[in-house]
Amino acid sequence: MVSTKKSIKTKIVCVSHEEDADGISSAALIKQAFGGTSILVDYPGMMDSMKPLESDQKLKELYVCDLGLNKKNEREFVDLLTTLRKRSVKVTYIDHHDLDKKIIKQLEEIKVKVIHDINECTTVQVYNAYKKKLNDHSAFIAACAAITDYMEDRPLGSKLLQIFDRQFALISATVLTYNIVGHQNDPDYLLYLVDELSESKYPHEIPNSYEFAQIQVEKLAAIISKVKESMKVMKNLGYMEILDSGASGAVNFVLGLSGKDVGVAYKERTDYGIYAVSVRGSKACKVHLGKLVNKLATEAGGSGGGHDKACGASVPKENIKKFIKNLNDSLG
Repeated sequence: MVSTKKSIKTKIVCVSHEEDADGISSAALIKQAFGGTSILVDYPGMMDSMKPLESDQKLKELYVCDLGLNKKNEREFVDLLTTLRKRSVKVTYIDHHDLDKKIIKQLEEIKVKVIHDINECTTVQVYNAYKKKLNDHSAFIAACAAITDYMEDRPLGSKLLQIFDRQFALISATVLTYNIVGHQNDPDYLLYLVDELSESKYPHEIPNSYEFAQIQVEKLAAIISKVKESMKVMKNLGYMEILDSGASGAVNFVLGLSGKDVGVAYKERTDYGIYAVSVRGSKACKVHLGKLVNKLATEAGGSGGGHDKACGASVPKENIKKFIKNLNDSLG
């Protein structure tokens, strides 16, 4: 007797970082390889956004991309994935931020597939792991992501970049980044970008992408004079509160204009009652900023972490001055 019962399609979800090209591109390549749904999150709202997955009985496969953990959320993250694994949900975690080895071990013990390399951006790792399921265009998306994360000189990233004209890749990566930065308050547009990239669109083929990028360029140009006027300098770093743009867009200007090896920019997030902090280090900076910021942000009642020369944090408003002072002292 032939069964008339319809087979249940596997529900696939990718949770990825919404604030930069590496997170958006990672989600796009996962979508191209496996289909499914994308959920884009920022760091302060990461666990709140993932919590509903715990009770989603239709979920069968989960990919978590470009979402570094910190002392404040790593335990909750492991607990959530443990719950999913008990329901036999297939889970893959792909990331390149500094990660405590004990957390990697805990994830592997519950049979989470961990793809983790601090020397390559997340999209490059996604491409390398699943390139047999991806088309040729995905290599270009991965190369652009490596550029925007300052990792185009790494072994896999540089190999991908060599395939393409460098200037074409640079302008494409820049346009993509400015479109992402300019639409942080428009989640539907960010998901639209994931869909467009997963369908092998170049950034210049996305409608109005260059117009949006031009708007962001004009905003950044205006920031330079504001940084010169309002930036404060301590012994080991320069810092500034940003009022009318994203902190990540201004922090490189703070770093360069301060003459210090570390730049800090922070902006109030009224929805969370915190300051979103961006930290950048020059090539001369010898401290792993991601590890240091993770520690200091946790001590300040927040969270943080990231790469050796580029990282971020969420710090309660009342503790931001203490956080900056402690960072300056630690760098000394």
